[in-house]
Amino acid sequence: MPPEFTFRATNTAHRLLTRLTFGRFGHRIVGMPSLELTTVGRRSGKEHAVLLTAPIAEDGGYVVVASKAGEDKHPAWYHNLLARPEVTVSVQGGPRTPMRARVADPAERAELWPRITAEHPIYANYQTRTDREIPLVLLTPRDRA
Repeated sequence: MPPEFTFRATNTAHRLLTRLTFGRFGHRIVGMPSLELTTVGRRSGKEHAVLLTAPIAEDGGYVVVASKAGEDKHPAWYHNLLARPEVTVSVQGGPRTPMRARVADPAERAELWPRITAEHPIYANYQTRTDREIPLVLLTPRDRA
């Protein structure tokens, strides 16, 4: 599995590409919209932003996958939103929208996971690399949460 440094470097490169091209590149990755998720650190109390893909975007909300490329540990952003589910999301460089994050319950995951992996099989591949069940996180605008 790639070390943490690789994840951070990839995220930084993606962010730089988007900024340098004034948004012409980087807002869609392998057919999925990318979004910037900002969480508050569960220990530090500081804001942390990460660029993620959203395999499902419906009704103003998004589903993101806490895959970390099939690592055995959940990504830090996932632990942060468990502790503080109030997050912000920026899509295509747009304004930060206040959202509430929650982990899909078993019934929701049973419906969403096949949809995601049918369209984006990379996530099924990630699941084969780890024994943990990869969580799906639902991001909903706070005014509807």
